[in-house]
Amino acid sequence: MITRRTFHAQMGSLALLPMVSFEKPDLILYGGTIITSDPNRPRAEAIAISSGHIIAIGDNADVCALASPLTKQTDLSGKTILPGFIDAHSHPAYSGVMHLFQVDCDLRSIKAIKDAIRAAAAKKAPGEWVLGFKYDDTKTAEGRFLTRADLDEAAPDHPVFISHRGGHTGFVNSLALKKAGIDDGTPDPDGGKFDRTDGRLNGRLLETGASAVETVIPKGHTREQHRDGVALISRMLAKSGITSVTDAYGSRDDFVAYTDAYKAGMLGTRIYCMIGYFDIDKMIDAGLRTGFGDEWVRLGGMKATCDGSISERTARLSEPYIGRPDDYGIIVTPEDKLYELARKAHAAGWQVGIHANGDVAVDITLGIYERLQKEIPKADPRFRLEHCTVINDDLVRRIAALNAIPTPFSTYVYFHGEKMGEYGKERLNKMFALRSFLDAGIKVTQASDYPPGPYEPMMALQSSVTRTDMRGTLWGPKQRITVEEAIKIGTIHGAYASYEEKIKGSLEVGKLADLVVLGEDPTKADPFSLIDIPVERTMVGGKWVFEA
Repeated sequence: MITRRTFHAQMGSLALLPMVSFEKPDLILYGGTIITSDPNRPRAEAIAISSGHIIAIGDNADVCALASPLTKQTDLSGKTILPGFIDAHSHPAYSGVMHLFQVDCDLRSIKAIKDAIRAAAAKKAPGEWVLGFKYDDTKTAEGRFLTRADLDEAAPDHPVFISHRGGHTGFVNSLALKKAGIDDGTPDPDGGKFDRTDGRLNGRLLETGASAVETVIPKGHTREQHRDGVALISRMLAKSGITSVTDAYGSRDDFVAYTDAYKAGMLGTRIYCMIGYFDIDKMIDAGLRTGFGDEWVRLGGMKATCDGSISERTARLSEPYIGRPDDYGIIVTPEDKLYELARKAHAAGWQVGIHANGDVAVDITLGIYERLQKEIPKADPRFRLEHCTVINDDLVRRIAALNAIPTPFSTYVYFHGEKMGEYGKERLNKMFALRSFLDAGIKVTQASDYPPGPYEPMMALQSSVTRTDMRGTLWGPKQRITVEEAIKIGTIHGAYASYEEKIKGSLEVGKLADLVVLGEDPTKADPFSLIDIPVERTMVGGKWVFEA
């Protein structure tokens, strides 16, 4: 059994570091435009850093006067500094390992995907699994789903499982179905579907249907490989300007991998590791709860799933999908089961986050949270609505009353615009509803959900500000926000979502020196060119973790 003692022995001390007294700065950055996310001082010219913390921020002359002969001083030459971006919902451990061991199927044709699978299979012994990720049906020239026949042709002697970019659908070949004991007569599982064409399995598996195959795939990664995957993805995130990320479906092993990477000097981003419901009993039995750890690796909340996916068009809606009058999406976990999971975690001192995309799922999730606050009231539970994509006025009112935290997809309008037609232009005015949330005083966050959405913060800013996709189509203009608001959502609100707003999320004296240097001031740039602003440097804890 896992205990608090074994966790400490395995991962080292993760106690919170005390604040220390600073005398002279190690580093001064001056001569730039500093956007602080601090309402008391929105802008500055220079910042002084010592022992990984900010000790002064203000005018060039005042801050530079603090320098000692040992202080390194860097002229920003007019560049812009922002607080480091905080991705409040992503899957770094999961995606890092996939980048190491799976076929990246972010390709533009079915033929290219089949060729990549065929090449991967050629390197494996017959019977070994071939896995792939980031496949997206709407990003291929054919604009269709992969089929069982496609994958049989690409790798007839290997079981194949390719996950959709959204993460809620799998595509398999005949050998994979055989390994899982699924045939044309197998009934659909609760909370999922085995898709069929003319009564025969076509290889597309939705929600728990995909899980039925995933459970038979060997999980043969070593602890060192897990650590290396975490290190790889943290470097990728740091390059984009992300300094902190919430792993929104982590496991006990993921938490260990993050800690291993940090202890080895390989971790480039801070981690708030939410724990999937499947591991929560072990964590509770060990006496662990939300907040265990330090400012580098910290346990987050418990995560569970209510409904399906936006990018895969399985989210549970109150009105049907456009062009599919009988399709309202999928409820993955029944309300009574979700309530049991949430109550157990809430009572044991855990923050709770539930994946809820469609308005039906958001309604169910809010009902659970409202019930918990009546039965086991807490002063500051910070319930999380993971995604919270489709809303209405009553749902917004209830979110505000609970002080709950939505984490909608930040890059979806821009990146997944070709899918938005299945929701309709009017419904898009109630999706990714940043304007509605801000107007209601709700601390909505920036979240990529990578791999489902790209993680680059500058894409998130452009998507949120313009509500225009890469083809120039406008989706949901009523939810547009300003660049300044988008920066606030991507920084201080992200810190609030993990109970860390007192130590990061804005550039203030005493806070961690986590920041990003941009080549241009985004508040003065053309909103339709925000994605092109270069990230030149990223700093975490006073040290550069990325330099262009």
